[in-house]
Order: sequence, then structure tokens, then C-alpha cells
Amino acid sequence: MVGDVINSMSSINEIFNEILKEITPTQKEVAIIKNLTKKLQEILERKAKELKIKYTKIEPQGSTGIKQTQLKNDFDIDLFIGLNYNQFKPKYKGLSKSKLKKYSKKDFLTLCNNWILPSLALNEFNNPRLLYAEHPYVTVDYFLDDKKIKIDIVLYFDLDLEFIKKNGPITAVDRSPWHGSFVKDELNPDQKNDVRLLKQFFKSCYCYGDKSAVGKVGFIGYSAELLIHYFKNLTNLFKNFNELNKKPLDLYNRAEEELSKIVHFQNDYLIIIDPIDKNRNVASAISERAYKYCNQKVSEFLKKPSPEFFKIKPIPEINLSNKEDPLLSKIYIIELQNTDFKIHYTINRDKLYSLAESIKATGEKEFSHIDRFGKIIFEVYFEDEKNQYNIAIFCEKPNISKTYIRKGPPITEETHVINFKKKNPDYFEKEGYLWIETIREFSKFSDFLNEFIKNKISDNFSVVNISTAFHTIKSSGKKAINILKNIILPFYI
Repeated sequence: MVGDVINSMSSINEIFNEILKEITPTQKEVAIIKNLTKKLQEILERKAKELKIKYTKIEPQGSTGIKQTQLKNDFDIDLFIGLNYNQFKPKYKGLSKSKLKKYSKKDFLTLCNNWILPSLALNEFNNPRLLYAEHPYVTVDYFLDDKKIKIDIVLYFDLDLEFIKKNGPITAVDRSPWHGSFVKDELNPDQKNDVRLLKQFFKSCYCYGDKSAVGKVGFIGYSAELLIHYFKNLTNLFKNFNELNKKPLDLYNRAEEELSKIVHFQNDYLIIIDPIDKNRNVASAISERAYKYCNQKVSEFLKKPSPEFFKIKPIPEINLSNKEDPLLSKIYIIELQNTDFKIHYTINRDKLYSLAESIKATGEKEFSHIDRFGKIIFEVYFEDEKNQYNIAIFCEKPNISKTYIRKGPPITEETHVINFKKKNPDYFEKEGYLWIETIREFSKFSDFLNEFIKNKISDNFSVVNISTAFHTIKSSGKKAINILKNIILPFYI
């Protein structure tokens, strides 16, 4: 028995070492990023001097920056520019949080337009552009041989750690440099390699980042780094992975009971407290679906270790040839094309999740709260480089009766009974209540879906197709159905 455990551990370690050879960046890659970062710093410093703009520091953040937890062929650069908050503080005095956010955003936009964008007006930088997520920032592309390097240049308030711990950040990105410092200082080289392995694993499960194909958001880089920090190594994390949804991870060692009383944590499926800000759950956005699927894959890996669990493969298209498939006959697809390229993919993603939630809520219950089309389960899948967005939907009961029996008031409530009888002359009495047979607005889910989309879809989307799964048109739509049918539904039906 002991021998089996030792052999299993040996096998797992061999797999880890094998995969690390494939995913660790080369010294040449590290040097390319370092040289390009230095060039950008010099360009921005020169322009700032010319414009007499003050800043505290310009340094690379993220996995390719001070963290050094990037995967091979990851050349993207996050360059952060710190601003002295005391310079701006007098004009923000007395502002509410919402107004402070609005005014600081305006100041960041001014600096982006007057300083950062003009600094990049050189031939070697391509398509410098202003992007908006929650925080305005500049993105620019740099081509080296056959590689396209995406560079994000982000302004933030350079706040003391104690200020953040006491008051929280001013903007959403003010914590990020402290995250970088934490990972740099707290993780040793072996642990950083374990982070690489963990990121690779999440990517192989299609559960990484805000483009996660499984669930709205998957595991992010910082969450992977903190998981390795908490559990010391990847093997220990994998052995405890099935407990992540049961036990909060808190560097401040607060009791579970204390954490459960914090209102903004109460609906979070996983809790990984940010060591930089005890009031922030790093895992708040991580989807329950992403966790469940990764948990299953971790379990399979521990039972039968194989390098295949770390191989990133394209999402397969669903096979639609079996017209008798009982699940496929209950799956529908909404295929959309984004027509406004300025809209950030996270905004489009959130719009479609909101739309799909409305379809679910309205489709499952009539206005009178009577059951409608049964259980509805959906997944959003997009390929933003093609501007293609899809909602795949499982509907438990695609065809229902044209009428349903609606319950009215108790016969003892005289005023309500009189009003009900006036509105519903065909009423009948049963079990002490009045009832009426009501005609449904929709008895076919396909009709309901078409009408709903026609009235609710955002203007920036053109509808390519709304149909049953068997009539899906595009490759991305077929991938969406595959994710719903084979990755999501097994956990929910």
C-alpha cells in the first residue's frame, strides 16, 4: 500500500517535471519582455518630462512582470504607472464614492489622451487605443518576428499598503502592484513553477480567466498564485481541491462564522481572501461551474495521473448527426455577431449572461408563478477575435400545454372573489379556492425564445441564428453546445 502511494507520487512528480519543460518560458523570451519593457519605460519617462507630468513609478506588473509566473509563449505586458494620490486629493475632498470614481476616471482619461497615447505614436507600436473595462487604460500591439505582443498601460494611485488595508483602494487597480510584490516576495521558484502548472491545468479545463468557456469567469492568475501560497505546493492543493468550496482561505485567520457574517461574501461560492485587502474575496467572480468541472478533472488526475490533463486542446464542435439524442433535442442555440468593435468583450459577455438569466427566469415560470418550460440551463460562449457570441440553452420541456389552471383567491375572501369572478366569468371552485383555465402566451419554447430575443437583444448584436441545436450554423455555436451538453449539464441534471 505504501509502495503504491510512493509510486503514484513519483509518477505525478515525473508528469509535473515533464510538463514544466514544455510550459516554462525560455531565457530568450524573458529577455525580450525585459528589453521591450525597458524601451517603453524610457519612452513614457521622456514624454512625461517634456509635459512636466509627475508620477511615482513605472514598472511591469502581472505574470510577465515582477511576479514571473508566466507560461511559455506568454508575451503580454502589463505596465503600471503610479500616481501620487496626494496630488489629486484636494480636488476629490468631500466627494461620494461614486463621484470620486467618476472624477478619477476623468483624470486618468486625460493622462491617457495627453501623455500615454502620444508617447506611442512611433512606427514600431501598432494601433495604440483607449479601452474601457471598469478602468480606462491604453492597449498597444508590438510585433516581433511572428509574435504579436499585447501591451496594457495602466494608471493607478500609488497607495501605501497600510492605507489600502485600512481604507481599501481608490480605484479597482490600486491593489495590483501590491499583489505583484506579495507574489514576488512570498513564492519561491518551485512554487512559481507550481503556479505555472496550475494555470496550465485550468487552461486545459477551459476554466481560466474572464474568457473562461465554462462559467462566466474561471480561475484567474492571482487566485492560482494564492492557492499555491496557501497549500504550499500543487500536490497538496490537488489533494485538498474538493474542500475549496467548503472552507474559506483567509490569511487573516478569521473564523468561518465571522466571514459568513460579511454581507458581500455571503453569495460567493469560493472564498480566497486577498492578503492585501481583508475585505476582498479574490474568488468572488469564479464560477461554481468552473470549480466543479476542475474539481472533477483533479479527481480524475489523482486516480490516474497523465500528462494529458495538462494539454490544451481546442474545444471540439458537437456532433449533431444523432437526431435521436434525447439531450440535443432539448438544446437551443442563439448565434450572434457583435457589430460594435469598440465594446469590450467583458461588457458583451455580461450583457449576454444577464439576457440568459432573464430567459431562464421568464421561461421557467409564468407571470402567475406557475411552472412553464421546466428547468432551463444555459451557457455563454464567445470568440471575441471573430466577434462571435453564443448562448446555448437546455430546456427541460420544450413543448407544453396551450392552457394551464391558475389558482385564484380563497372563496372566503369576498372582495377578491367578486373581482376575480368579474374578470374571469369561466371560473370554477375547487378545494376552497376559485380557479380559471388560462391560455398561455407561448406553448413552444422556440416561439418564446424568438420573441424574447427580438425584444431584449442589445443593439450591438445582430442575430445570426435562433434554432434547435440540430440547425446550428457556426463552429463557435457548435462549441457552445458541446460545452453545455458535455461539461455543464452532467452536474445539473
